Amino acid sequence: MALRFLGIYPNTPDDGSPTIWVDESSGDLIIQSWKADEATVRQAQEVGSVPGHSTDVPDHETVIRLPANMLQFIPRPEVSGGNSGT
Repeated sequence: MALRFLGIYPNTPDDGSPTIWVDESSGDLIIQSWKADEATVRQAQEVGSVPGHSTDVPDHETVIRLPANMLQFIPRPEVSGGNSGT
């Protein structure tokens, strides 16, 4: 696994700040951020995802809250060619 740093929460203190890396071999994002509070987790469970899929959060997973200003660091796939619609 070869990680590449993408970004950190702007004007961050020295520790405990949201950070994003990308795994160069798989393209996976590695995200350090704040755990969502219980109210947020309950709301996510109420909304659900796809029919029949459990809304329980397994022990090996967690729900995080990624600040909106961190979205700038998430890589977007490059679109090449195709129909521009014009």
